[in-house]
Amino acid sequence: MATLKEFEEALRLNGMTNALAILDGLKKRDRERRSIAPARRLVGRKMTAELARSILDLHATTGMTQQEIAFKLGVNQGRVNEVIKRGKWLSADPHAPEALSRDKAMDRLTQRAQARRSDRAAAPVRPSQPSVKASLPTVPPRAIREVKELGSPALPLEVASQPEADRSMTRMRSAATRSAAAPTTIVSAQLAFLDL
Repeated sequence: MATLKEFEEALRLNGMTNALAILDGLKKRDRERRSIAPARRLVGRKMTAELARSILDLHATTGMTQQEIAFKLGVNQGRVNEVIKRGKWLSADPHAPEALSRDKAMDRLTQRAQARRSDRAAAPVRPSQPSVKASLPTVPPRAIREVKELGSPALPLEVASQPEADRSMTRMRSAATRSAAAPTTIVSAQLAFLDL
């Protein structure tokens, strides 16, 4: 199925400016109606002893469910369950098992973030422009043999000593530097091969 962008390009190619104007009007209308949806996931707050006490208070005094308490306080529902069922997070002891596991998890997250940053910094830089040799098309050896059979001019000694693929590149470079008004047999054979 075609995308909207492809549909627009097809309209542009066929010169259907009226259809493009209608499409632009519809896009503008949709942009005006679009609203920013609130985030579906809440960023969890750090569990503290005060937060655990407020969870217990809400659980004891209101008829709220664990999910409603979690949403109101902005914490994970599993944390609310831990506080209510197992009494976790009620002490401010940094050596409590839940505090230690939280600190280990935070350390893992920071290490992963640092590793990603170092990987990005160590990534090789790609060249922005291709080299001249990469931009020239290569001529297969079969085409070179056909050109030789047609009667190509003699190759200079330094070109004849090169491998077959390098010779074709040298021929193409020399053909590109000659005038376009009088193509040689090599150039015309290469052009005929490229037209195939």
